[in-house]
Amino acid sequence: MTIFWIICALLILVALLFVVLPLWRSTHKSNAVLRDAANLEIFRDQSAEMDADLRNGLLTQELYEQGKRELQSRLLDEVKEEPGAVAVRNPLKALAISLALLLPLASVGLYWQIGNRSALSPEAGLASAGGVGDLRSSGALKALEDKVAQNPNDGEALLLLARAYGELERYADAARAYEKLTRFVTDEAWIWADYADMLAMVHGQHLVGPPTKLIDKALALDPNHPKALALAGSAAMERGDYAAAVRHWERLLKGLPGGSEDARMIEGGIRQARDFLAQVKGGKAPLLEQIAPAAEASQTAAPGKERISGTVMLSAALKGRVSPADTVFILARAAQGPKMPLAIVRKQVKDLPLQFTLDDSMAMAPQMKLSNFDEVVVVARISKSGNAMPETGDLQGMSGTLKPGSSGLKINIESVVQ
Repeated sequence: MTIFWIICALLILVALLFVVLPLWRSTHKSNAVLRDAANLEIFRDQSAEMDADLRNGLLTQELYEQGKRELQSRLLDEVKEEPGAVAVRNPLKALAISLALLLPLASVGLYWQIGNRSALSPEAGLASAGGVGDLRSSGALKALEDKVAQNPNDGEALLLLARAYGELERYADAARAYEKLTRFVTDEAWIWADYADMLAMVHGQHLVGPPTKLIDKALALDPNHPKALALAGSAAMERGDYAAAVRHWERLLKGLPGGSEDARMIEGGIRQARDFLAQVKGGKAPLLEQIAPAAEASQTAAPGKERISGTVMLSAALKGRVSPADTVFILARAAQGPKMPLAIVRKQVKDLPLQFTLDDSMAMAPQMKLSNFDEVVVVARISKSGNAMPETGDLQGMSGTLKPGSSGLKINIESVVQ
């Protein structure tokens, strides 16, 4: 961005030299000066004619001298300085000064109104090197990988590779690419935020732990970075720090257009975090016992296109690590944005394999329900502690990104939360 403004300043300076300098150096003559110059020229011509007539004998010496005196007298009357005459200022110099001030201001103002200010950001600068849409083919991706291998410090190529991996859902590769990028690009908040996002995907979409440390680095560089604030709020919700979630999301909300979809979603998250905080302070029953009744509770689903149904199974390789009384949480959450559950069911391992249904009747808040989101993810997690927040050692499985209304899902609990 600094280089951009330096180049702009140099171009404006060159333009000013072409416009202002000629005006400043130009001379200005008043009408009086021009008139006097014309009178002097006439005097010279008439004097020369009289000299020629005297030589040719057309004038006597007496008439010649009389004519000279009359000519000199008339000339003095016409070219004498008028009383109270003042020096005339050169208006072109005033114009030069005005242009020197107005041209830079007008140029910057015009760019600020119709230019692409977002293109000045470092993120946009690197992203302009190319998109990831043309890297889906194995040949193009392999060429980019070779380019990065030949020059590991090529930040633009490394960024494109990281984003291409993310688009292809190769999250572990994307996280490694971002990790390499942060070794020599250490002062850009958006890189740390993107790195945290990819690392969270590697950890089963959990932000607690290493991703949170990356988010903290992003916020240390830019306390108002939108993505870092959104992720920080979600991480705080995951670990049950609802006050921190409110702080992060309220700060994020200040930078969002009022009434936008993003603003409404964040406002819903803030209200939910405040509700949770009030419940904790009020000493009410554990949150999950209120929002997800025990196994005996009814699961009658409200009809509607938002309903998601399927089956949860436990991998045979992990059966020896659980007991029948361990808690099973089945929840849906937004694919993008806050990670709080949109609908949740609470069961036990002894109920597996389990057919489940999630719908708007299981929403934790009116603003945060399945029908309000276009894309969601369904997560099944076994928790020995009974805590809804993921902990190291929990077992889980999850679906890919899907739309509300999907049915026939099959989720296999086959991984361990790290």
